[in-house]
Amino acid sequence: METALILIDIQNDYFPGGKWEVPGSVEASLRAGEALEFFRKKMMPVIHIRHISVRPGAAFFLPRSDGAEIHENVRPISTETVIEKNYPNSFRDTPLLEVLKKEGIKQLVVSGMMTQMCIDATARAAFDLRFGCTVLHDACAARQLMFSDQSVPAPQVHAAFLAALNGLYARVTSVSELIRN
Repeated sequence: METALILIDIQNDYFPGGKWEVPGSVEASLRAGEALEFFRKKMMPVIHIRHISVRPGAAFFLPRSDGAEIHENVRPISTETVIEKNYPNSFRDTPLLEVLKKEGIKQLVVSGMMTQMCIDATARAAFDLRFGCTVLHDACAARQLMFSDQSVPAPQVHAAFLAALNGLYARVTSVSELIRN
């Protein structure tokens, strides 16, 4: 198989009751779960990316915490690869590139959290590394951002980052569109 599903940072701290809740995390994880089931049924490769915070003063995704665990809606099974990262870009200082090369992967289907951070960084890096990339917009979620004195609501952050990725860096589509094709 030349295509792999990459599930990025769908971890407990981003969910209600977690230390850094992301609006829409539950809904995005359910759509990511649909993509995951599709890949499992087709016996296509799945890679889970799990962020572990190691920087001083980090408040979430702390090592050995429940918040750093992958959420139950997309929990890995024993045959799926789990890669830990410490930066937004899933390729930086991780074995992701080597795993993809070893498996002969040329196309990535990306979902997870947060759209404006790790999804954006990973999709752009994938393009630079010459991978084809599809981002599942309804299987991703973003947080509100502040710039100067302006508050940018989460849905607009999500839309703006996906709009910037769509075309050159990735094909942005829905889970149902992916499964239909």
